[in-house]
Order: sequence, then C-alpha cells, then structure tokens
Amino acid sequence: MRKRSAATAAALITACAVTGALTGAAVATPGRVTDGNRAEKTVVATATRSVTHEENERVPEGARWTQHYFPSSDGSGTELHADVLLPENLPEGTKVPVVMSAGAYFGHSGQMEVKEEHAGPSGRFQDLLEGTALLDKGYAFVMVDTRGFGGSTGCLDLGGPGDQADVKAAIDWSSKQPWSTGAVGMYGKSFDAYTGLLGNNAKNDALKAVVAQEPIWDLYEHLHSNGVPRPNSVQLPTSYNRIASLAQLPDEDKRYRTNAAYETKHPECLALNSFGPTIGDPEDPYWKDRSPATKAKDTDTPLLFTQGTTETNTLPVGMEEFLHNHRGPQRAWIGPWDHVRGNDRTQEGKFAMGRATWFKETMSFFDEHLKDIDPKVTYPNYAVQDNLGNWRAEKSWPTANRSANLRLGNGSYLDSGAGSQPTPPEEETGRNAGSFFIWSEPLKAATRVTGTPRITLTARGEGNVMVKLHDVGPDGNAVAFDERVSRLDQDHLNISLKSTDWTLRAGHRLAVEIGSVRTGDWLDTPSKQKIQISNARLHLPLDHPAEDTATDGDRAPWIDTYTQINAAKPTPGPATFTVPPADTRR
Repeated sequence: MRKRSAATAAALITACAVTGALTGAAVATPGRVTDGNRAEKTVVATATRSVTHEENERVPEGARWTQHYFPSSDGSGTELHADVLLPENLPEGTKVPVVMSAGAYFGHSGQMEVKEEHAGPSGRFQDLLEGTALLDKGYAFVMVDTRGFGGSTGCLDLGGPGDQADVKAAIDWSSKQPWSTGAVGMYGKSFDAYTGLLGNNAKNDALKAVVAQEPIWDLYEHLHSNGVPRPNSVQLPTSYNRIASLAQLPDEDKRYRTNAAYETKHPECLALNSFGPTIGDPEDPYWKDRSPATKAKDTDTPLLFTQGTTETNTLPVGMEEFLHNHRGPQRAWIGPWDHVRGNDRTQEGKFAMGRATWFKETMSFFDEHLKDIDPKVTYPNYAVQDNLGNWRAEKSWPTANRSANLRLGNGSYLDSGAGSQPTPPEEETGRNAGSFFIWSEPLKAATRVTGTPRITLTARGEGNVMVKLHDVGPDGNAVAFDERVSRLDQDHLNISLKSTDWTLRAGHRLAVEIGSVRTGDWLDTPSKQKIQISNARLHLPLDHPAEDTATDGDRAPWIDTYTQINAAKPTPGPATFTVPPADTRR
C-alpha cells in the first residue's frame, strides 16, 4: 500500500491556497433580542466588565461572565480565548476551584453551525451547570477555545503538539487567576474529553482531576485500523474545518472577531488539517504526537471516564493501553451504549447509559480532588454493564482471570470488498466466498470476554482482512460484537480488536469470521485476490460472571438497537475449538 507522509503536505497547502481552502460557513443573523419589558440583552463581557443573565440572556442564571485572552505555552504567538463563569454573588477576594473545558465547541456563534443571534458564552455544558449546581456549590467554570476555534488564533491541531500546549496553558492560566484556589479539574465529552486526556499527560500539578466522557484514546486508532481508514478520517477534519470557519456575530468585540478570522489569512491551516488524518502510516510522527494512550505512561491525575463498548463514534481502542500506562486513581462507567453523555436520556426518558447518578458522582469526584472533601457515598471504582444489561462493581478493569489461546486453523477467502452489500448465498459456500467462519463448541457455562481480544495469523496474498467475533444463540441467530480490520502489508499479523465486555451465555457458540472488509464502516481498497490464512489463533481474556458483585443500574436502551443492527444468521459449521470456562477464582 502506498503510504502518505506529512512531508508531502506542502504541495496540498499551495493548491488549497490557490483554489480557496476555506469551508463555506453559514451567515449569522444579526439582531438584538428583547422581551418587550427589559432592555436589549446584548451586553458583551470583557476581562474587567462582568455580565450577568439580566444583561445578556445567554449568561446562565446565577453567573457572572468575563472574557480573557492569554498566550499558549509553546512560544508560537498563538493567543487563546477563554470565557469564565463565576458565581454571581462571589464576595470580592474569595477564591474557588476551577472546572475547565478546552476544545473546539465553545465558539459564541454556535458549536457546529451558526445558531446564535448575539454574543455570549457557549451553552455546551449548560447541563453540567444545572445538573450539579456547579456555581452555587462554589466552583468557577472556564471554557477555553483551543487554537483555530472561537476567539483563539492559530491552526487547529486535532490533539497535536499545538493543542497540548494550549491545554497546558489553559491549566496554568486557570490555576493562577485571583479568584482561583489553584485547583483545576477538566470536564468534557468526545473532543473535549480527548483534551482532558491531554491535560492528564501534561503532568501539571494544578490539574487535580479529569472527567472524560467517551474520549479519543488514540487518534490513529480512532480514524484507522492497521492501514485501513474509517470514513471519519475524511469526515472529522471536514467537520472541524467547518467549525473553525464559522461566521462570527456582529456584536462580538473586535479582538474576538479578528482572532476568529485567522483562517482567512492562513488557508494552510485547513489544508494541513484535511491532510493529516489521511496519513496511512501509523508510525508517522503525526500519529505519534496524537496518542494520549502511549503518552500516559506514569501519569497520575485522578480520572473519571465513560466508554461505550458498542460505540459508533469514539471507539474503545487504545483505552486499555491508556489505563495500563496511567497510574492515578481511576473511576469509570463502561457498557453497551453509543456516543452519549452520562446524563443523557432517550426520547422515552430512560437514561441512555442506564444509571441516574452521573452528576452526583461527578460532583463527588470533583469535591474529593479539588476541595479535599471526603465522599459521602462510596461509588465503585468501575461500574460495568455487559451486553445482558447487568451492572457489576469492579476495583479495576479489565478483570480477566483467564487468558485463552485458541487455535483457529486455516482458511481462505476472496478479497472482494463487498462493502455493505451481503455476499450472495451461493458464493458463501463456494470458492469465491468473501469470508470463512470458524466455530466453537456450545459453551457449557456462561463466560465473559472482557478486555481486548487479539488475533494472530499468517496471510498470503495482497489486500485486506476483517476479523469479526459473533455470539451465536442455539437458534442460529448471531450478533457481531467485535471487529477490526487490517491491510495485508506483512505475512504475520497481530491484530488487536476493540475492547469489549460481552457475556456469552451457556449453550451459545462463538463464531470467528475472517475475510474481506464487508461492512460500510471502512474505506477499503479490495485487491480481488484470493487470500490464504494459516495458523490463526484467537487470544481471549475471559472472566466468570458467577462472581459478579452487582451494583445499581438499568439496562442501556442502545443494547437492543445494537443487536438489531449487528444481527446475522450465518450457516453453522462444525465445531473446531472450545472456549474454556473462566477461572472462578479472582
């Protein structure tokens, strides 16, 4: 496979500069909002002029809003913008701990598109402010635009050295303000959870805790799998280019609008951002700079996170490496949900993750580490839900007590690259089949696959390989619960799958599918060649459900949707391996 390197980016920059690299942005609707009784609420804060909800309805009730600018920490001249919300009636001279979030979504005109009519602080985490009564409980909330976004200058960097410098500067700045106790916690979801991991890796003593919901653990693993890109390797930079190019509001101050227009004078920013995520070589410095998992070695910031094992966006890849490298206290919710927040609800009003205590646990975590308040409730280190909807408490994760090394044998397939189109049944059993299955004996007892499964194999031929694990019931209905792909760039492959927590019931069979990339989740280039696979082995981390310690929580509603999406009924084959029972002694 031809690999693209960052060294070739200069040509793209020039081309984009000539043709116009800026993504089109929606136009803000000017205007001032009134309710007919009160004065026009378009007062914009400065560093010395605080603004309340009565003066600007975008300011949360009970808060005072100010705006600030400060340099990044890398000496590049990048200027960062921050919105600060302090308790409205905070006595002069009183100091409070800081909850800070840094990222792309805090621009005043809107998170993903222009939706606001007049300037004011972002409402991205209004749910946090209301759900925890954060300001009433004596905290400040700070939102920092990382470079390229909102009121900050510089080229957007997707977690690279520039973003790392910005996060470091944001922690330093937040800890040194006259209203700050010097204790900082970070909070976020998705991209601003990714920056929370960058904050942990900065090893700054002022950072006392990180709360990260559905973070990116490793950007390469998030966008690629062993040389095969996901569609979001294109979608992600396009989306962030659009956010960086959003139109700003007419009542913003001049400094904010000037900073926000940085990309109009630097089209190379968007060109580089479009190019970087397409680099195929995982050893390229671009990716090495953007792996929080690798760089977490010997870090110790207390961490509370959530991770969906059935995520469709920020996949559970790189997670186990991060947790292994991180030495600080760890708390987490792990389970079968999609890209949601800990407090999110479905349209029917059910909690998307199945638990009702997200904000209580978050505040207990911040109180403990930012205020030195002993927790009133002892929450489990890890609250884990499996695919059956059962919640258990764990001291750490994964807690596999047995590692099985299973011989899968040999097989062959045609690298047809069927995409989302199923292979016709007559081809499934013929020599042109796009994949082959290896079947286990029915399990004699329930066994849980927990952690990161791995497959090793020898391949002959050019093209791609996809590995899937299926949970097959006695009725033949199957659910694919783990998947990863790879280019066949070498003969001997060692492929880590996604981290999972999946219980196989007694009487079920494990089916391993090896073949061409045959779903729409990857941008593969099929070779149309026959691929020979030999000496395939599956390495499974196993645990025994009989020893679970139950904890509070309901079944995540996403389980049923995920099961429907990933359902299949493969033609059963003879059993060639046995999944051993997990050890009952932890």
